[in-house]
Amino acid sequence: MLDKLKIIDFPKIEDPRGNLTFVQQNKHIPFAIERVYWIYDVPGGQVRGGHAFKKQQEVIVALSGSFDVLVNNGNEEVSYTLNRSYFGLYIPNGIWRSLQNFSTNAVALVLSSTRFSESDYIRNYEEYKHYLNVANE
Repeated sequence: MLDKLKIIDFPKIEDPRGNLTFVQQNKHIPFAIERVYWIYDVPGGQVRGGHAFKKQQEVIVALSGSFDVLVNNGNEEVSYTLNRSYFGLYIPNGIWRSLQNFSTNAVALVLSSTRFSESDYIRNYEEYKHYLNVANE
């Protein structure tokens, strides 16, 4: 499953007055965007996320600063450092993720394929491993 994760290189229009980056759903983002949210003012040492989604896909972008995204498929864990606003990390559904090591003033933008639904979250890691076992039977 981790082989489906990918860093997406968004268009970057360079200009002496300041750079511009944009994204379009179903072109740069591999799904229709149903929800956008951002995480900011994270106190030092705090971890965000710590869950998986049954259906939701995401693209996470570091709009400002940097942070690490740890992803886990129940067997292996990989860490991605996001620190450029023209790169996004695509995370398909069924992957455990957490965000940590936020720099001062970091802003994480999340583009989501679904509207918020608490029933889509798997918030306990043991339940996540059970979910994977059932899904793979």
